[in-house]
Amino acid sequence: MDRPTRNAIERATQRARQLLEEDFAAQLEGTYDILRTGVGSSPGGKSLKGKEASRYAAIFAAIERKQASGMLRAEAVADYLRDAAFTSLNRFVALKMLEERGLVQQCITRGEQSSGYSEFAGMAPGIPLLPDGSGYRLYLESLFDELSTEVKVLFDRREPASILWPRRAVLGEVLEVLNALELASVWDADETIGWVYQYFNGVDERKKMREESQAPRNSRELAIRNQFFTPRYVVQFLVDNTLGRTWREMYGESTKLAKACEYLVRPSDEPIRPRPLKDPRDLRILDPACGSGHFLLYAFDLLLSIYEETWALEDKRATSELTGRSLREDYPDLLGLRQAAPGLILAHNLYGVDIDPRCAQIAALALWLRAQRAYRELGVNPSARPLIQRTHIVVAEPMPESADLATAFETEIERPFQRTLFERMIQEMRLAGELGTLLQVELSLAEDVRRAHRQFLEEPTLFPELEPKTHGKLDLSGVSDETVFQEAEATILKALRRFAESAGGADARRHLFAGDAAQGVALIDLLRTRFDVVLMNPPFGAPSLAAKKEFEKAYPRTKNDIYAAFVERGIQLLHPNGLLGAITSRTGFFLSSFQKWREEVLLREAPPVVFADLGYGVMDAAMVEAAAYCLEKSVVATP
Repeated sequence: MDRPTRNAIERATQRARQLLEEDFAAQLEGTYDILRTGVGSSPGGKSLKGKEASRYAAIFAAIERKQASGMLRAEAVADYLRDAAFTSLNRFVALKMLEERGLVQQCITRGEQSSGYSEFAGMAPGIPLLPDGSGYRLYLESLFDELSTEVKVLFDRREPASILWPRRAVLGEVLEVLNALELASVWDADETIGWVYQYFNGVDERKKMREESQAPRNSRELAIRNQFFTPRYVVQFLVDNTLGRTWREMYGESTKLAKACEYLVRPSDEPIRPRPLKDPRDLRILDPACGSGHFLLYAFDLLLSIYEETWALEDKRATSELTGRSLREDYPDLLGLRQAAPGLILAHNLYGVDIDPRCAQIAALALWLRAQRAYRELGVNPSARPLIQRTHIVVAEPMPESADLATAFETEIERPFQRTLFERMIQEMRLAGELGTLLQVELSLAEDVRRAHRQFLEEPTLFPELEPKTHGKLDLSGVSDETVFQEAEATILKALRRFAESAGGADARRHLFAGDAAQGVALIDLLRTRFDVVLMNPPFGAPSLAAKKEFEKAYPRTKNDIYAAFVERGIQLLHPNGLLGAITSRTGFFLSSFQKWREEVLLREAPPVVFADLGYGVMDAAMVEAAAYCLEKSVVATP
């Protein structure tokens, strides 16, 4: 995407944000008596009745949750306004992109004159007569509800950021911005939604943050300061030389990827080193600071080829750890595989984490859109496309520390160990929003799990859900640390769903508590996984001030720059012989302050496979000399 086009997206994004935030701030003040200063004349919303009272409670709970993370009241209100504006804008952008792909009827391009709305109104002629454009809102919200069965993270109207709706005139202005002629060419590009994410936070906002504090003061500043788009050629270079290289070594030189991966470095005088073949459903790819998901999107492209090549194998096949059968055994015909492959990729292969919840919206949506395009390109009939109800995009944020809700929730968990484990999760996750995947929570919880396992072996009747029996006798051979943890995890997630549902939609705090806790469990589960490929454009510079002490304690060898710690952590999360691809500052390869990183992390634990010195101007506005490189984890590296 060229610079003039990106500039047009930036102008449109900033204008739409301004319109939405100003409108939503006026609604907060006029309807709910919540001012940008955080002060209102009728605290508690006592004058509100019915739906407005419940909406106020949900907004107040969201603002209160932000305050609990360390924000001042005015900061929490401003952040809620950003969330609401960002969510609304993303939804309209998503519908525009869905229109372009033929996945929804025309709904945004002509506003209230769109053909989809006309058809919707034809089923109930009174809808267009509703005041203030309520009929059009009803139509768009019906689309959101339909899409939320798959892209819940963006279209779920139960989220507090969804409560505010732009007034009719403002909505018209926002749609006019999106429908401008200069943006006509962008809506069929998968990366458009990523540019909207990057440009939502303006250059002036980043500049102000840096002027006020040399180091990020909190997780939001850390995220915003490091929102730099990774160019497509860098994405291809890193994915080709990690996932592409891995598959070439598994499959052999005859793989189609040998030619498709145009940036794959293949020394002519070196033979291919073979790797054991894996079923593609067992390949795991992680971006630990995923932003809008560009590495994962390109990895998706390669994985489609990998699935089809594996299916076509005649002489050698791997069985899946998931099913115990080969891909051909599970999908006897090619059409069946093609109907399943996009969903399989999102369910089993691609993982992403970020500390910015807005990234989860963007990355999950981008992957879902990519899957829909794959169905179309593979010739899968729309009626045969399975629902995609899950992606492994996780927001790193603290688990809720509300004492009253935690106490109420723990009554939902019967087993003492599982209650204790949940308490430990809350304690260990307190800096998740600051450190993200740098949080080594799986190590701190390991001893608790081992202790429970030993207790089970001594007194198995304490864990009846784990008691496998063989011919009427107790068989303990299949019970491991992993089994104990998985059972506890499943129990906690079921209890969280019950806890949220028991509120009946009336208790916003319960819903937020359950959602935050479930995200925390998902992050812990992800960090207990080991990956074949890790890809990253990590943040650089200092960690947030809130996490500085814990960060330096956890990463004594790489504490001088957060990007070096991300590389060290990425190596930890790899399988032996796994590959890591990163674009970072090039300073780590020559400054004396990075000597331990070079000698003890790179050369000892994951020597470089390929290195490209890229210089200035690679990551858009980031004034840093960059390098792109791939490392291979040694078999004897630190686990």
